[in-house]
Amino acid sequence: MARALFWRKGYISTSMRDIAAAYGCKPANIYNFFPNKEEILFEVLREEMEQIISPIKHLEEDDGTSPVEQLRLVIESHLKLTLSYRRSAKLLFDISLDNLSRAKRKKIVDLRDTYDRIIRKILNRGMEIGCFRKINAKIAGFMLASMITRTRLWYHPKKGVSVEELADFIFEFAINGLKAEQAGAD
Repeated sequence: MARALFWRKGYISTSMRDIAAAYGCKPANIYNFFPNKEEILFEVLREEMEQIISPIKHLEEDDGTSPVEQLRLVIESHLKLTLSYRRSAKLLFDISLDNLSRAKRKKIVDLRDTYDRIIRKILNRGMEIGCFRKINAKIAGFMLASMITRTRLWYHPKKGVSVEELADFIFEFAINGLKAEQAGAD
C-alpha cells in the first residue's frame, strides 16, 4: 500500500496519515512498526532489491551452469518481479533514493551493486568460455538491467504479450547482441 501511495502521490506528498488510512488504521499503529516515513520507503526499496537478488545470488559463484542459462534466469526472475510491481512502482526506485539518508541509500546501492556484480560475472564467464563476444561487461550489465526495469513504463498484460513472451524476447535480444561470432562465419 505504501509503495502505491508513494508512486501515486509522490513520496514527499504522502503522509503517515495517508499510509495509515490505506491500511485502515491510525497513524500511531504505523509508528509502532516504523519510526518515520523514510524507514517505510527504505523497507520498500530494500525488499524489492532483495527479491531481485535472492533467486540469482547463487549464480555469482556458479561455474557449472552455462552462462547462457544463467543469463536467462536473471532476465526471467528480474522481469517477473519488476512487472509484479508495475503499477505501484514505476520509477519509484530511481526517484526515491534521494529521499533516503546517506546510510540507508548506501545499503540500497550496495544491494544494487550486488545485482550488477552478479550480471558482470555471468557475462565475463560467457566471454571466457567463448559463448559471448568480448564486450564491456559493466555497460552490458547496466543495459540489461535498464531494459528490464524500464518495462514498467510501457508494459501492460492486455497489450498482446505475456510476461513469459517478453522475457523470451529480452533474452533473445540480449543473446543476439552478446553471442560470439562463429569461427569461419561470414
